[in-house]
Amino acid sequence: MSDDERARRVGLNEAIFRQVNEQIRDLNRDFGTEEGTMAVICECGNSDCTERLEVLVQEYERIRGDARHYVIAKGHEIPSVETVVEQGEGYDVVQKDEGEPAELSRELNPRS
Repeated sequence: MSDDERARRVGLNEAIFRQVNEQIRDLNRDFGTEEGTMAVICECGNSDCTERLEVLVQEYERIRGDARHYVIAKGHEIPSVETVVEQGEGYDVVQKDEGEPAELSRELNPRS
């Protein structure tokens, strides 16, 4: 598999996890539980990862303000396509590198 194909597959995996987390956020809003923290699924590129993370709702909203940012478990970054830009309590935030990884993040952003 070429590096471009691998980067695209990683990006698609991450986009799927982010869409699941968006649905969790919507459910929290529907049930009036959007204060405090929410459990999210690690948005890393590993399709087998099911690690759950606790994130403050307001932090998740701030992070999601940039389509290139993803919430992942510590140590789950893939340096060939992303960079850790922030460390939270029990999670990291990665930013997709410019080029295809960032373009794919913007293209598949459920908030666009």
